[in-house]
Amino acid sequence: MKSFLPFLLLLFFFPNVLSAHINFPEGGRSAAMGNASVALADFWSIHNNQAGLAFYNKTSAGFYFENRFLVKEMSLKAGGATLPVGSGVFGFELVRFGNELYNESKFGLAYSRKFGDYFAAGLQLDYLHKSLGNDYGKKGVATFEAGLMTKTKPDITLGMHVFNPIHTKLTKYADERIPAVMRIGAAWSFDKSIILSVEAEKETSFDPSLKLGLEYRIIDEVYVRGGLSSNPGQYTFGFGINLNRFTIDFASSVHNVLGFSPQFSAVYNFKTKR
Repeated sequence: MKSFLPFLLLLFFFPNVLSAHINFPEGGRSAAMGNASVALADFWSIHNNQAGLAFYNKTSAGFYFENRFLVKEMSLKAGGATLPVGSGVFGFELVRFGNELYNESKFGLAYSRKFGDYFAAGLQLDYLHKSLGNDYGKKGVATFEAGLMTKTKPDITLGMHVFNPIHTKLTKYADERIPAVMRIGAAWSFDKSIILSVEAEKETSFDPSLKLGLEYRIIDEVYVRGGLSSNPGQYTFGFGINLNRFTIDFASSVHNVLGFSPQFSAVYNFKTKR
């Protein structure tokens, strides 16, 4: 019961910071940029906006870890891989949030492709599972998510993503449903050294959230990042390093009441872009 108590207290006093755990943006890069990720095309597009996989277009595998508010019962782990095939890119991901007493997990299979040089669309089929320990119950449901991404100019990218638009029902007796989440945003590149990313998010039953992120390349292969978001209000920071085929990113978000949430991700590229 002691290991479950921190989760219950956070759920009671701060329900919005715990919403949609499995759909919370992933990757150390976006985490450091206020989670303004819907218009960023990188490996973690397998979770943040599947349309970005078509612009990423690499064979890669990666891992992500977040220790939310330094509470081990609220840790999130994710892994996945991407594979360009023919005219598109496949991706899959596995995500797990929580511990043995309460946990949520997700398996997703995605496909993304370009339509011309500047537009891409992506679709992902998901299986979501929620479990309460000590035989209190468990339930699994299927849903989907989809995204669009377009480069209006070489230095401007627009992105849109929707998770679970059908508002899938989790239980019948209480009409408990998986939240639907809509995100839209843009990213601007300046002088190939600076990226500014903005995003608006609306989740079922919660007020909209606004996000802002900045990435600056100090030298080749070394990046520093910062960001902030509203609802919940927090600021973020971090850095990234490209080491040959490895991309390593460190980040942390800071909530003014609940404190730090450190994040880490690592991605390995098996081969260069086609």
